[in-house]
Amino acid sequence: MKTGNLRINRDRLMNTLRDFAKIGETKNKGVTRLALSKEDIQARTYFKDQCEALGLTVQWDDLGNMYALLSGKNPDQPPIYMGSHLDTVKKGGRFDGVLGVAAGLEVIRVILDQGVELNRPVGIINFTNEEGARFEPSMMASGIVAGKFDVSTMTKKIDQSGVTFGDALELSGFKGSRAHRLNQAAAFLELHIEQGPILEQLQLDIGVVECVVGMCCYEIEITGQSNHAGTTPQSLRKDALTAANYCMNILHDRLAQLDSDLVYTIGRFSVSPNIHTVIPNKVVFSIEARHKDEAVVKQVETILTDITNESPLPSKATKLWGRHTVWFDEEIVEQVEESTKALHYSYKRMVSGAGHDAQFIAGIIPTAMIFVPSADGISHAENEYTSWEACANGASVLLETIYKLTNKL
Repeated sequence: MKTGNLRINRDRLMNTLRDFAKIGETKNKGVTRLALSKEDIQARTYFKDQCEALGLTVQWDDLGNMYALLSGKNPDQPPIYMGSHLDTVKKGGRFDGVLGVAAGLEVIRVILDQGVELNRPVGIINFTNEEGARFEPSMMASGIVAGKFDVSTMTKKIDQSGVTFGDALELSGFKGSRAHRLNQAAAFLELHIEQGPILEQLQLDIGVVECVVGMCCYEIEITGQSNHAGTTPQSLRKDALTAANYCMNILHDRLAQLDSDLVYTIGRFSVSPNIHTVIPNKVVFSIEARHKDEAVVKQVETILTDITNESPLPSKATKLWGRHTVWFDEEIVEQVEESTKALHYSYKRMVSGAGHDAQFIAGIIPTAMIFVPSADGISHAENEYTSWEACANGASVLLETIYKLTNKL
């Protein structure tokens, strides 16, 4: 784990991750740290204190995004940022998001320990409400910064208790100035657990992430007619649930033939009136599909639209939302790959099926991501786990990449 004479301190990184994991720790050793909750505020305060103890300048913008900066020899140069998020889903894991922030701290600590003077500032970002578990949508604050979401609309989003994002932000003590928002930087790097099984299955150390895949999400509605479940002959029924089952089987068959990398999910299902003695008169279900090739996503959309013409009962397909594939900056991706090779780690270039703050930041700053393996591919769960060695490996690639980019860019 060397970068010239620079070396990640695995135990120190481990202890930092453990300190964060205590904040919002659940009964089963997971973490619940919803955005702008008391636990999130505690984690933010811990992060701020650690940064200030290192002599970093810490600021936050009007969305609560936190920026900790170490000035280099040329403080007027655009900085290189690392980071991710500190919030979690309910009963989430100890590594999702926080690894990118803790590794950023470790990179800065190593640089300061060794007295290295960098050619430009280097900093760490903690983005607000990445998970969207308390206030929808996910990646809210990075999306506002990148111009993807309207700030006035987002501040009115409410949680299950009726508290708005804007009010929670005001009460948190972490609402700062809009002038502090990220608007220029030389690069942004996000280290993250894979949240999938590929690296572990292939027994690889590092994922060099090329893109966040595109996706589409549709809602299929099928309309039938309710009638008595005991008196209506099968041949005379207009059963919306039977029709939905027919359509779903066709969808699975056709989507499975498109491409082996395509993933698709029927995740939400509603049947009405949902009474065991009444024939269903309406079924609504969601289906989303993800793939890096937008031509494949278009094929999916065609199949989803065509299914309405083949349904045995009246049906319609409504597109709820979608996104294009976000390709990361090739120069930064290549440096991540070179750093991985220099450290003699096994790796593969890969895509991210999950969304991350990096996908929005890539629209305004040259960006790339680094993945490390997730045990059994599990994430957003209390038993989420990435080994300390894997965490240190990812931090080492981050350190190597940051060090090289400060001289290259």
